Amino acid sequence: MFEDLSLKLETALKKVRGQGKLTEKNISDTLREIRRVLLDADVNYKVAKEFIEKVSVKALGEKVIASISPGQLITKIINDELTQLLGGERQELKINASGITTILVVGLQGSGKTTFSAKLAKRLKENGRKALLVAADVYRPAAIEQLKLLGNQVDIKVFSIEEPDAVKVVKESLIYAKDSNVDTVIIDTAGRLHVDEDMMNEVSTIKKLVNPTETLFVVDSMTGQDAVNSAKAFNETVNFDGIVLTKLDGDARGGAALSIRSVVGKPIKFSSNGEKLDALEIFYPDRLASRILGKGDVISLVEKAQESFNQSEAEELEEKFRKNKFDFDDFLKQIKAIKNMGSLSSLLGMIPGVSAQMKNARIDDNAFVKVEAVINSMTKQERRNPKVLNGNRRKRIARGSGTSIQDVNKLIKQFNEMKKMMSRFSKHGFDKSSFQNIKFN
Repeated sequence: MFEDLSLKLETALKKVRGQGKLTEKNISDTLREIRRVLLDADVNYKVAKEFIEKVSVKALGEKVIASISPGQLITKIINDELTQLLGGERQELKINASGITTILVVGLQGSGKTTFSAKLAKRLKENGRKALLVAADVYRPAAIEQLKLLGNQVDIKVFSIEEPDAVKVVKESLIYAKDSNVDTVIIDTAGRLHVDEDMMNEVSTIKKLVNPTETLFVVDSMTGQDAVNSAKAFNETVNFDGIVLTKLDGDARGGAALSIRSVVGKPIKFSSNGEKLDALEIFYPDRLASRILGKGDVISLVEKAQESFNQSEAEELEEKFRKNKFDFDDFLKQIKAIKNMGSLSSLLGMIPGVSAQMKNARIDDNAFVKVEAVINSMTKQERRNPKVLNGNRRKRIARGSGTSIQDVNKLIKQFNEMKKMMSRFSKHGFDKSSFQNIKFN
């Protein structure tokens, strides 16, 4: 979502790079351009104005020391102010020390509330909580079925009754939760327009009834300033505790994400980067600020890798490389682990400097599909001993995987090159020359 904004900010900051010192003139020129970039990104006008004023005051009051260039200094100031704009520090989800923790999920129609509810339940279950999902969207039967389907995927009970009264559904769900020793109740309410007075009154009634530990407002990041206006209206009625940004993997300009915290005055607690049920992240303002400025987010990348790669399997894999026993079964496992980390575009965005280098490049998140099809068309013997892959076998694999003989040959060549490279790496440590001759398409 922030690739275009990052590139434009990078261009604007070039105005002070190479300058001997910060002056009122070069600061003014740079910030005028940055203000234009923010407005182009659909950032709220008042938010952009206040942001530029804060950066200007700090930049004019700073002295450039010998070890730091003017460009580095103003970039740091912008990074710090972006972090504050996004909320400053990470805000934890509140969990009751005893009794039942209740989480009320509210938002507009189509914002992704139901999917988020299932994602949150999955995350809490992995952290040892016993969760219950409540289907309180009684106006849309498909929503109840969707929640049941998602609950089944994460093995979490979904409470619903044949009753067109959301308040009654919630009342009975709380009784059920107590009787079932559930410690966390997540209530998925119906999507509603903030101009619908009856629907807004209903969610207000539910909140008074439940007195939730947390009320989370789910907002579609793709809807721009409409999302900010909706958040203001919901907050006036429901007074929610935190915000969830969905569809951050989309191609919108990013203005809602940058504006909503400042306009509403409530912290962003989670962000969602895809439809998969593990595509939910705790929101770190400093990490997003770093990504927007093209500095990547190595910490999140490492955390994702640690979640996806088993330590004992990694050690076993290293031993296979050392003994030159790495095969296509191992290769397939690594592909699946990488896919579990998230979309390729989001992973590349976490690597410093990659966003600028990948400008206008199309990142195909299905890039591994063809590779998996080829490997799955091999026999067990062929996967474990690639040396037996002669011409006839390769033709059969191409037919079976729906690919061409050229695709099969290319994959085998890349596999052999990677195998050689990793073998050298495991024996001799990192050597830049090891990577010079390998190309993955």
